[in-house]
Amino acid sequence: MSTHHIDIEFALNGRPERHHVDVRDNAVDLLTRCGLKGARESCGQGLCGCCTIYVDGAPASGCLYPAWKLQGKQVETIEAAVAGDEPVDPVQQAFIETGAFQCGFCTPGFVMMTRKLLELHPSPTDAQIEHYLSGNLCRCGTYPEIIAAVRLAAERLAGRN
Repeated sequence: MSTHHIDIEFALNGRPERHHVDVRDNAVDLLTRCGLKGARESCGQGLCGCCTIYVDGAPASGCLYPAWKLQGKQVETIEAAVAGDEPVDPVQQAFIETGAFQCGFCTPGFVMMTRKLLELHPSPTDAQIEHYLSGNLCRCGTYPEIIAAVRLAAERLAGRN
């Protein structure tokens, strides 16, 4: 066995996984090999948010998170939201209805961060939305629509709409 590989076990979207990983791989590399395409590497420097995943419930940049450090962790990706009978979750639906995307490349990261924001602040102010999502970049410039999507998702999750 090469000294550059390690066996790891972790939970991915609620199901157990076991993989043989190169110690130089990041979480996005591993998730891609698992057939998941929602977390995307864009900047490779943890600056854009396209690769946002949750590791033990906390947002993490998948491009910077070493795959081997997933050992024993709970990992959740954008794909976890579509479990069950619904085609999309309320946050995704709000993004669709407000047109909060153009190319869609950044959307999974924004949705993941929006979910966490609404978990922490169910009725966020615009300033809280802007601050919490400041680590995510949209190259198409749909920021007004993204803020509208977060507001709509917050209203729906609170049962106000």
